[in-house]
Amino acid sequence: MAQEPNASASITSADVARLAGVSRATVSFVLNNTQAHRVSDTTRDRVLAAAQQLGYVPHAAARSLRAGRSNLVLIPASVSVVGGLVSSWLDDLHSELERHGYIAVLHAGRYSDAAAGARAWAELRPAAVLALDGDRLTAGAVDVLRRAGVPALLAFASQPVAGVHTFAFDHARIGEVAAKHLVMRGRERIGVVLPGERGLDVFAQPRLAGAQRVASQSTATVTAVPMNYTRESAAELAERWPSLGLDAVFAYNDEYATLLMHAFQDRGIAVPEEVAVVGADDLVPSALQRPPLTTVRLELPSPAQVADTIDALLKGTDVPEVPPTDAVLVARQSS
Repeated sequence: MAQEPNASASITSADVARLAGVSRATVSFVLNNTQAHRVSDTTRDRVLAAAQQLGYVPHAAARSLRAGRSNLVLIPASVSVVGGLVSSWLDDLHSELERHGYIAVLHAGRYSDAAAGARAWAELRPAAVLALDGDRLTAGAVDVLRRAGVPALLAFASQPVAGVHTFAFDHARIGEVAAKHLVMRGRERIGVVLPGERGLDVFAQPRLAGAQRVASQSTATVTAVPMNYTRESAAELAERWPSLGLDAVFAYNDEYATLLMHAFQDRGIAVPEEVAVVGADDLVPSALQRPPLTTVRLELPSPAQVADTIDALLKGTDVPEVPPTDAVLVARQSS
């Protein structure tokens, strides 16, 4: 009978092989889910049981050297992830990537320029990089990643990025949809919330520009109103709202809109009679607010579509066609 190794020793694939009664190559095939080598279900179960019993964890760096690349999909998190929609979408993407045998890694960091960030990402030698704020990618950053041998580069961006598989996502369209609705409802002095949280300006500024574009084609005006995602900041904005002379607000997303709408109500500012409020993302709680929150629903590519695209790019197979993100107004009583 195979003997278990000393508990104080570092567990290796050789230990798993001895306990399971198989070769190290078979352990590698099973734990790396190698499709080119057939392993019986009985043997696979025995290897997995041995690995679990021993608490064996494969060495990612060694596996990367053997395979020529890692199984990491790096998602730069240089922006503040404020929003239930993004958080939920990323959680589902993790699961979809795992289905293909990849591990999603959020990489936080503050860098002076895109190329500096790219150098930090490249150090991990990921299989793919997926940039949520692709409009920030520069030719220099793409060159750094390509020279480092990163096989697949993907981004959500308003315009195609050279050398990068781009998912079309124009944040200006969100601002346009929100402002058009408010103008059609007779609102002429529209505030647009600019979040104070780090990195969100890359999304907020295009939304502001989209609202300004709509206003320029009418008699309406647009005013940028800074606000942090805190009760204190929302209360401060609500307190000075009467002095701003605004009769509507596009509040960046549903979280900011809900926070601000409650602050308005605490100050006795009636929604929508005195100020119409519009959010974005169409989160479940939005319809439960009092009054229910008007919002802009984002029809994003599904996490499964994005994961399938990453897998196809890495395997060199046909890349699925993914429709661009659309923005659709969901009108409710807050506006």
